[in-house]
Amino acid sequence: MRNNSKLPAALALLTAVGIAGISLGGNAEAQAQQTDPIADNAQTMLDQGRKIFRFDTFGDEAFWGDTLKLHQALAGVKQGGVGPGVSPKTALAVGLKVDIDALPQTVVDGVTKGAVDLTDPATTVALLNLNAVVGVTGFSGTDGKLRSVGIQCALCHSTVDDSFAPGIGHRRDGWANRDLNVGAIIALSPDLSLLTNLLGVDDATVRTVLNSWGPGKFDAELSLDGKAFRPDGKSGAVLIPPAFGLAGVNLGTWTGFGSTTYWNALVANLEMHGKGTFYDPRLNDSTQFPVAAKAGFTNVRNDADSITSKLAALHFYQLAIPAPKPAGADNPFNFAAGRGKTLFNGKAQCARCHVPPLFTEPGYNMHTPEELGIDNFQANRSPTKMYRTAPLKGLFTHLKGGFFHDGRYPDLRAVVDHYDTNLNTGLTDGEKADLIAYLMTL
Repeated sequence: MRNNSKLPAALALLTAVGIAGISLGGNAEAQAQQTDPIADNAQTMLDQGRKIFRFDTFGDEAFWGDTLKLHQALAGVKQGGVGPGVSPKTALAVGLKVDIDALPQTVVDGVTKGAVDLTDPATTVALLNLNAVVGVTGFSGTDGKLRSVGIQCALCHSTVDDSFAPGIGHRRDGWANRDLNVGAIIALSPDLSLLTNLLGVDDATVRTVLNSWGPGKFDAELSLDGKAFRPDGKSGAVLIPPAFGLAGVNLGTWTGFGSTTYWNALVANLEMHGKGTFYDPRLNDSTQFPVAAKAGFTNVRNDADSITSKLAALHFYQLAIPAPKPAGADNPFNFAAGRGKTLFNGKAQCARCHVPPLFTEPGYNMHTPEELGIDNFQANRSPTKMYRTAPLKGLFTHLKGGFFHDGRYPDLRAVVDHYDTNLNTGLTDGEKADLIAYLMTL
């Protein structure tokens, strides 16, 4: 008979291995079921950042409402305000947008049937109470009348898809609102004394300056240096840039004033006039920034800080907004665009600065005015004295208003012509058309 003395030991070993396998499998399954803290944090930051971008006023209603009393001009005398008020028709005409997803179906049906009066300022107040005006929040009393108003990042850096009507549709976060006449809206305010005192000019001058900006432009440096107009007499305002496709991009403003998160802090505190903390010793230069130095903008402190805790999530959300792709961008039969891509990366020399796939320089994406072949007015309003290489993704979304920081070139052909001369690339008319065809696919 065979000796089976080793059999129990073998069985014990197999049993142990089986138990271990079950244990390991169980642990693996348990680990798979565990949430990823990085993914959880990313989702939390996205959700918080989207909410901040769209709806947070940072407490700036104390400025726009309590100080400037803009809500009174929006409401009109019949709604307890002043003047004729601002109807939805007028609001849409100055570039304000309405979020269709914030409207109850009854309101949508009423607009469709013509039962909602879009010429009545009371309707504007109702839309504000519904939180349906993109980038603007109304604060009303129990009687439904406006008591104050605040603004958000989305006011300038969002638009809608016009799916319901012009100016009414689903939100498009990050798209530059080139229809928005910020200056004209601010100029509606009954009380601009804070701005007149800040700039040291009279009320009429401030209103003239504000109304000189035009659609799609804003002058953030005005409250820093007081330079309202260029030497040639044109407005010092610049185009509102898109806020999408910023991941991997170093400096985020036309003149590289600072990073995107720096600019968020500056705008939230000094332009939106929220309640927070801001520090930049460069603004203490009374020669370059006389207004900011005198006003103490170099070191802003508020005991109740409504901004600083939100900057991280806001930045995270902005970096997550992808640049939109135009319809047909990947069409293999767009032979003109294919030729244009070759020119972009070669003869036209575009890719030297607009490096794919970022379409700006990795690193310090700045150039002197001389390199760009333009004047230094706007560059000199920044500590850098330079201009940023603007990213090109989503270029099709901001054709309105012109190109370069101030819209000086009315279309892409004018831009291509400028660089053809400045860089002496010798492009033919056909090559220029091909290059533009490629740019429109980015």
